[in-house]
Amino acid sequence: MTKLVVWHDGGCPLCRAEIALMRRLDRRGAIRFVDVAAPETGNCPIDRAALLARFHASEDGRLLSGAAAFAAMWRAIPLLRPVGLLARSPMVLRGLEAAYRAFLRVRPSLQRLVRRVVPA
Repeated sequence: MTKLVVWHDGGCPLCRAEIALMRRLDRRGAIRFVDVAAPETGNCPIDRAALLARFHASEDGRLLSGAAAFAAMWRAIPLLRPVGLLARSPMVLRGLEAAYRAFLRVRPSLQRLVRRVVPA
C-alpha cells in the first residue's frame, strides 16, 4: 500500500471543509493528514510558510506540490482513484496545475467570504 502524507492548512475554512470530506472518503485510513497550522506540528519537510501557501503531499517519500499532490490524494481514495490515475498523464496534470494556480489567485477572496458565512 502507498504511504501517503497530506499537509493542509487547518486555519483555512476551505481547506478544513475539503479535508473533512477527504477524511470521510478515506475509509481505509490510507492517508495521514497533518495540520500545518497547528502549533504542535513537527517534522515539516519544507518551510511551514511554503506548506501553507500550496497543497503538499508525500507519496512513498516523494514530496509533491499543487495538482500533483491532489492527484496523489485522489489515488489513495477508491472513489477518486480514476481521476488520480488520469492525472498521471503529463497533459492532464498540466491542465490541473493551471486550474490550481488560477484557484490560488482567488483563494484569499473565497476564504474571506467563507469566514463571513461559516463561523470557525
